[in-house]
Amino acid sequence: MNASEPHWYAVHTHPREEFKALSHLRRQGYDVYLPRHAKVIRHARKSEKVARPFFPRYLFVKLDLAVDSWRAIRSTVGVSDIVCFSDRPTPLPAGVIETLQRQENTQGLIEYAGSSLKPGDSVVVLSGPFANQLGRCSNVSDDERVAILLDLLGRKVRVVLDADVVAAA
Repeated sequence: MNASEPHWYAVHTHPREEFKALSHLRRQGYDVYLPRHAKVIRHARKSEKVARPFFPRYLFVKLDLAVDSWRAIRSTVGVSDIVCFSDRPTPLPAGVIETLQRQENTQGLIEYAGSSLKPGDSVVVLSGPFANQLGRCSNVSDDERVAILLDLLGRKVRVVLDADVVAAA
């Protein structure tokens, strides 16, 4: 990885302050991306679709660490910290943000493919840090995220993943 070219980095925000952090980081001149999806909110006998962060408490900033000052991000309103390994920000794998951006519709929202999983189904994780792990589906949300139970270190751990990275086992 060449440190003199820009890469995308994950920024951890305070709870429900992703849009505030986005606004303040943009005002400081950073190239920022907040992937969003449409979520159905039901209240008082009516439903409406609203834009919500695709990754709650995270957004992404494009930086060239040889040129850009990244430490100021840590003190930005709405930001908890930038994701680091040791004392330096950790870049995302190449193509991750571009893949998310290609999945956006004309409103700038990421759309989900339908899932046929039901609670109780045996599942396998197809990719990511839990790739090839077997588990049991515990819940499928209306925004096509799947909660599964994995056996990790001798106990059941609930993990919420995108429906497209989980398949019936």
